[in-house]
Amino acid sequence: MTPRAMVFYGYQKCSTCRQAHQFLRERGWEVSMIPIRETPPSVRELRAALELLGGDVKALLNTAGAEFRAMGLKEKLPTLSEEEVFALVQEQGNLCKRPFLLDEEKGIALTGFRLEEWQKLL
Repeated sequence: MTPRAMVFYGYQKCSTCRQAHQFLRERGWEVSMIPIRETPPSVRELRAALELLGGDVKALLNTAGAEFRAMGLKEKLPTLSEEEVFALVQEQGNLCKRPFLLDEEKGIALTGFRLEEWQKLL
C-alpha cells in the first residue's frame, strides 16, 4: 500500500484539533479531519509516525487522557511492545495523541499542536 500524501486525525470537539486544522487550511492544505475516535491511525501510519518522531512511543499517546489513566498505562507502558501499543490504539482511538498529522512523502509526523513546531515543519 502506498502512503497517502498527508493525513490529519483529530476530534471535532477538541479546540486544539480545530486550531491545527485551521492552521493547515490557512496555509493552503486542503486536508479533511479524520475522526480519530472512530478511525484511529492505522498500524502502518503509527509505525511510520513513530519512526519520524524518534522512536518514543509516548509521543503517539494521549498520556493526559482519561482512557490512558483508566487503563493504568503509565505503569504498564514500559512493559508493552510497540505492537501491543498499536493494538491498544486501534481498539481505543482516544489513546492516540491528537491532533495527529502524518506526511510520509515529506517525512513529517506531528502529534499535539504546538504552533512553533508546526510552523517550522510546515
